[in-house]
Amino acid sequence: NVFDLDSMQLLDMVRNLRDVKKFQCGEEIEGEEPRFFIGAAENPFADPFEYRAPRLAKKVAAGAQFIQTQIVYNLEKFARWMEMVRELGLDKKVYILPGVTPLKSAGMARYMQKNVPGLDVPDEYIERLKGADDQQKEGINIAVDIINQVREIAGVAGVHIMAIKWEAAMPVIAEKAGLLPRPK
Repeated sequence: NVFDLDSMQLLDMVRNLRDVKKFQCGEEIEGEEPRFFIGAAENPFADPFEYRAPRLAKKVAAGAQFIQTQIVYNLEKFARWMEMVRELGLDKKVYILPGVTPLKSAGMARYMQKNVPGLDVPDEYIERLKGADDQQKEGINIAVDIINQVREIAGVAGVHIMAIKWEAAMPVIAEKAGLLPRPK
């Protein structure tokens, strides 16, 4: 582990490279400054939950312009987090992209539920997958359902689709969710 900078300090350093045209040591950048569109990650589901939106505010203040969230399966909790984000006015200051990952199987969903810190996989998805004739197709359907639901939440700017070792599912999900063709 490296503890020289935390995420907020790193964001601030990158923003200063771009906006102040200075390195962290104070030395000026010669020539053109870097042209960064600064992003960060956020986990709406980590504990303590009530600190998640204020933590996002710190990242925005430090320079984050877009946020990619942890994978969203618990839509109710994500909606509550977005409500807190809107109360702080952060939805007007940063683009929020909820993470969406298709579940390949009930086993994958169970594993993620029990073993991946910061993930909240509701039992309903495990049951849906267990009852499906084709669990991969059902996993794609669940991802599309999640995309369609998060798109209805005020303040969501788009989605970040992550198909872990299943890249072939991405265009299928994008097509079924109405995200293709991309706007020009």
